[in-house]
Amino acid sequence: MTSQPAPATASVSVTTEQLSLGYGSSVIVDQVTTSLPAGRITAIVGPNGCGKSTLLRGLARLLPPQHGRVHLDGTELTTMPPRTLARTLGLLPQQPIAPDGITVADLVGRGRHPHQRWFRQWSADDEQAVAAAMAATGVDQLAESPIDELSGGQRQRVWIALALAQDPDVMLLDEPTTFLDLAHQIDVLDLLASLNRRLGRTIVLVLHDLNMASRYAHHLVAMREGRLVTSGPPSEVVTPEVVRDVFGVEATVITDPVAGTPLVLPHRSVDTEADR
Repeated sequence: MTSQPAPATASVSVTTEQLSLGYGSSVIVDQVTTSLPAGRITAIVGPNGCGKSTLLRGLARLLPPQHGRVHLDGTELTTMPPRTLARTLGLLPQQPIAPDGITVADLVGRGRHPHQRWFRQWSADDEQAVAAAMAATGVDQLAESPIDELSGGQRQRVWIALALAQDPDVMLLDEPTTFLDLAHQIDVLDLLASLNRRLGRTIVLVLHDLNMASRYAHHLVAMREGRLVTSGPPSEVVTPEVVRDVFGVEATVITDPVAGTPLVLPHRSVDTEADR
């Protein structure tokens, strides 16, 4: 499945301005300024420990900025009321935890909480949104199944359905293919690409696999040691020089004969000490 142009919609853009994030006095993301295009799939890539997941948490306002700002369509994230933010941003963490024994329909239904008030409880609109989310992700036949009885790929589809039921303008996913075999990785990424094409949602995901990121994302953000190295379309970002600088690997980059996207063929890791 190759990256396709997303439909023209009023999707929300995400920008950061000199954004620094961390824990206590430790800085994990350092002075990142970037713009993630509306209605497109953006993949954040880089080696382990470079700050990818921390950046995603900052975009979701789970971490307050130590410095700088995050904007959604020009509105600063910290100024948005929590319920408004919850209707705008949907976050799928790397290892989500479901209550024991909960069914698929009940778990997906929790995505509707941001849309409810004390005077507006569960409604026909909520029922419709949950049914549509389960149908879109292909888990509607599993509605009454306990989540803990499902396969890894099925569970990941259910979590995406929960995020979709929330009806956010921006979906943030932290390594949604972790612990999945190759077939299920492709299945999940095909699903996200389909949702992006059909619904025009802005999707931001952290991925480890650079070739998968190049194939499915319209836009890449490459990080190393907490800093932004470069960003842009895969055809501009994925070069032998960037692969060396970001991942410490000597590689040849060719055009994928199937997808037409960059394909990295690694040779060897770089001896960074010898290169200094």
